[in-house]
Amino acid sequence: YSITGVGTVPVGRVETGVMKKGENVIFEPAGASGEVKSIEMHHEVFEMAEPGDNIGFNVRGVGKNDIRRGDVAGHTSDAPTVAKEFTAQVVVLQHPGVITVGYTPVFHCHTSQTACTFLDLTSKIDPATGQPLPDKPDFIKTGDAAIVQIKPTKPMVMEEAKNIPPMGRFAIRDMGQTVAAGLCLKVTPAK
Repeated sequence: YSITGVGTVPVGRVETGVMKKGENVIFEPAGASGEVKSIEMHHEVFEMAEPGDNIGFNVRGVGKNDIRRGDVAGHTSDAPTVAKEFTAQVVVLQHPGVITVGYTPVFHCHTSQTACTFLDLTSKIDPATGQPLPDKPDFIKTGDAAIVQIKPTKPMVMEEAKNIPPMGRFAIRDMGQTVAAGLCLKVTPAK
């Protein structure tokens, strides 16, 4: 589930799985966990919530200061993945210059807004075939698609797009505009 953590109760959209009253959930990267006491939609109380539901919920033992916007809740048995690094496929939509190793724009993924650093430009992607090109690029620019290695500057949840698409897609923003978009191919977990 992707959670925004606004106000006195966490609110968000169930992206995958089913949340049931009485089960234990964990918020990552905060690490706070507890039992779901109640689930509300449109001021009505429900026993469970399914993908697509926008809910507010109470968790016993988790206060409003324990979690923040961008945290993701999941079952304690299958906790959301906190990424140490991740491999992504990105498309540069509009950038006034070039993107090189070390570039650190803000990645918008689910409800998280986290600055992330380009660690490596692995390969450009041939637009005709969709296959990686053999030569390692020194930079990428507007119109390029590439496989890149990314490191968040602080803990953030990122899932592989093939497993949970809404939690593995992102927009990259800088200078007040969306400069690139992409999807996560592989995550190196922080723990």
